[in-house]
Amino acid sequence: GKAAPGNEVGLLLCDVGDAGSLATMARQTRLVLNCVGPYRFFGEPVVEACVENGASCIDISGEPQFLEGMYLKYNEKAAEKGVYVVGSCGFDSIPADMGVLYTRDKLKGTLTAVESFLSVKSGPEGVAVHDGTWKSAVYGLADEDSLKKLRRQIGYAPVPVVGAKLKKRGFLFYSPEFKKYCITFMGSDGSVVKRTQRYLHTELQQTPVQYGAYVTLGGLGTVIKLMFMGMLFLLLVKFNFGRKLLTKYPKFFSGGYFTPEGPTQKQMDGTSFTMTFFGEGYSEGQDPQKGKPNVKICTEVKGPEPGYIATPIAMVQAGLSLLEDTASLPKRGGVYSPGAAFSKTKLIDRLNKRGVEFSVISKPEV
Repeated sequence: GKAAPGNEVGLLLCDVGDAGSLATMARQTRLVLNCVGPYRFFGEPVVEACVENGASCIDISGEPQFLEGMYLKYNEKAAEKGVYVVGSCGFDSIPADMGVLYTRDKLKGTLTAVESFLSVKSGPEGVAVHDGTWKSAVYGLADEDSLKKLRRQIGYAPVPVVGAKLKKRGFLFYSPEFKKYCITFMGSDGSVVKRTQRYLHTELQQTPVQYGAYVTLGGLGTVIKLMFMGMLFLLLVKFNFGRKLLTKYPKFFSGGYFTPEGPTQKQMDGTSFTMTFFGEGYSEGQDPQKGKPNVKICTEVKGPEPGYIATPIAMVQAGLSLLEDTASLPKRGGVYSPGAAFSKTKLIDRLNKRGVEFSVISKPEV
């Protein structure tokens, strides 16, 4: 039946260092919203307790190594138990993953490639992010080789390229559409979307969509400042003492963006995001394997402050979709990306009603 919380919600105390307490917690619920982080240090005990004790689990991780490691270790066991483990259900990576699916569904024809551009707008108080996200980035980039090894262990099937190959942009480039400089988005969106497209292709025989993720920066002054900080970050992250410096002084090394306190209420109130998707493909009846793309579409996902307002909205609505749209979930349990788990559910409708809005900016034009 549908989940119906009582008038009073009880409080359970558990500890990621105490497997017994996690098991006791997991046995009392159908779904755990896993908010521990960085997930590479604290996430797995929660996933293990949920899978072993028959509870589904959703997290907001933007850490590919954790997300794909959980797939390698727990996918089969979760399927046996009939539970769903769905990672990256926050700002990383529901707007991107569900945005690609929304764009596909709105195109009259076959979508074969999408590029997304993230723009974050801030008020007079500026933007701030809690340093937990900073630590995840530090340890994630420091351990890139382990991610490559993990992917070899998983043995992913290659995702075929359908239609014209999406041109790879340089790390830094100028966008005439936005009149701003842009860089490749360094978050987990690209890897999460690719996992979804692989699943939809191999399991549901759907046409896979190529994807590129970017973020708009602004003018040349912003670019120079961020490039300097980025080079310093990439240099320090290679060494143990450098990682200690980065995690001890996040505010200094991030130019004030990442702080132990996180954003103030005024900063959150003044911040919003827009993710714009430029899609191309082939009109109905046209073979995507022949000729150039002849149809385009532009969509967007807009929402409030990404980390502390949009993320909990996305996570809770994903949880409700998992609990209430059960007939539309994949038939087997397992470890899934958001798009793989929720492509047939009412998640986008739920998000639209809660302020994370999906819309078509321009109709398909041949």
